[in-house]
Amino acid sequence: MIIHQLIYGFLKAKGGSPEFYQLQARDAIGWMRRHGVKFEPATTVLDLGCGFGDVGGEVAKTGAQVTLSDDESYVLPENARLPFKKFNIDRDDFSTLGQYDLVICSNVLEHLPRPDRLLAALPQLIKPGGRCYLSWTNWLSPWGGHEFSPFHYLGVERGVRVWERVTGKQRLHTPGQNLFYTSIGQTLRTLRANPALRIERLAPRYYPEFAFLVHLPGLREFLTWNCALLLARSEDAPPKR
Repeated sequence: MIIHQLIYGFLKAKGGSPEFYQLQARDAIGWMRRHGVKFEPATTVLDLGCGFGDVGGEVAKTGAQVTLSDDESYVLPENARLPFKKFNIDRDDFSTLGQYDLVICSNVLEHLPRPDRLLAALPQLIKPGGRCYLSWTNWLSPWGGHEFSPFHYLGVERGVRVWERVTGKQRLHTPGQNLFYTSIGQTLRTLRANPALRIERLAPRYYPEFAFLVHLPGLREFLTWNCALLLARSEDAPPKR
């Protein structure tokens, strides 16, 4: 469980810091390892929607072969050594990306106007026997509004207005432009309706010890800070446990 460390680090730095994101990445790597994902020199990894490359950069430290990808390069200098593929998830042809042993989509889904397009394309990005790590912040999460949380519970327009009035800050995200409503329930229904995918693991990302929370319809939308899934191609994955 790292939720307490993240909250402390965020408040101390008055926002995200390199250490804040590296902690998230290392914790995600540990969770994947505990559930059978191997990080070896021959392991090929795609960090799709990589942003600054924090997750991919940490994965590269394991010795795996990491490729970063986003619509533009926002990669930090320390991760610039890694291969980069320019790719727009909303528009480009997924077949141009190739296939990988591990596909990582960390905190991407809530920033897509058409998240189902990404979800439908995941099987063609995963090699036989490979996995996909998918995590995102659903709208009703305590952090669903990102920097203007918890005012997002007041509604999209009202919440933003109140946050701006109270803080006097300029926001980074605008609902409907670069931040969109997502739910755990709808995402799970979409994934389970895809015969080419299977959900292997499902847990709150920052406190996976309380995995039972994501199995509580309705309540999970509020109690799960960030949802993490481990996916596989259906012909490869063992039955869900």
